[in-house]
Amino acid sequence: MKRAKEFYKKAFGWKLDDVPGMDYTMVGTTPSNERGMPSEPGAINGGMMKRQEPVKNLVITIGVEDLEDAIDVVKKAGGKIVRHKTVVGDMGFSAYFSDTEGNLVGLWQNARRP
Repeated sequence: MKRAKEFYKKAFGWKLDDVPGMDYTMVGTTPSNERGMPSEPGAINGGMMKRQEPVKNLVITIGVEDLEDAIDVVKKAGGKIVRHKTVVGDMGFSAYFSDTEGNLVGLWQNARRP
């Protein structure tokens, strides 16, 4: 958990707060109010805990402004790119990486609209 938390903090600047008495970490990915609720409609936050049965795998996708910049940051933070930038129709671009814990995570950049 410690290594995973360090990775996401370095790679994306997320706010990570351990919940006292639990092996659980609240993950703030977007500006939030005093109750931890996202202040922008459609935004989400999340949580992180040690891998355990029955759910041992996850795939999340992180929206980024610039996919190539995000790929560079992920590599510098210790992640490994497993699928490089791919065009997804006229909607945008995706890529996938493996984080420091072996989790497969997606990256998404919306297509720029004129």
